[in-house]
Amino acid sequence: MNDTVVTLVGNVATRVEFRESETGGAARFRFAATARRWDRARGAWTDGPTSFYTVWARRALGANLAASVSVGEPLVVHGRLRVREDEREGQWRTSVEIDAVAVGHDLTRGTSAFRRLTRTAPSLTVGHGGAAERKETAPEAPGKEEDLWHGPPSAAPAGPVAAPTPAS
Repeated sequence: MNDTVVTLVGNVATRVEFRESETGGAARFRFAATARRWDRARGAWTDGPTSFYTVWARRALGANLAASVSVGEPLVVHGRLRVREDEREGQWRTSVEIDAVAVGHDLTRGTSAFRRLTRTAPSLTVGHGGAAERKETAPEAPGKEEDLWHGPPSAAPAGPVAAPTPAS
């Protein structure tokens, strides 16, 4: 399939709305991306026009977005571009949507803390693994899970981690 795949950098413009369904649910939110350009005459960066997109995220990505993202946060959104035209009340309207494949915080503008979800093994004898049958659990409490690469959280340094130096 020849989909147009895009990566956008911008901010969450509306609250993430999540609706559960038999196929695992979907989340939707509006996303604002503003172009920035260097103005040689003024010698400063200026904001260009802002483009708004409706971002759709399905299944686990949608549930994780709803639990992780708030209005105003900077994100990077990667997914398939969809342009839709429809007629409402005699007027043609165009909407631009992104079917998200991956979404993350823009770490050039702040920090983020990742928490992996643990999932139970799917049952092959009951149904076909829909949302009502899948059990997802978060770690018991932040800070209690053990990081596989760096040991328990108490051993981790506060703030950004420097690259390790080779042993002599």
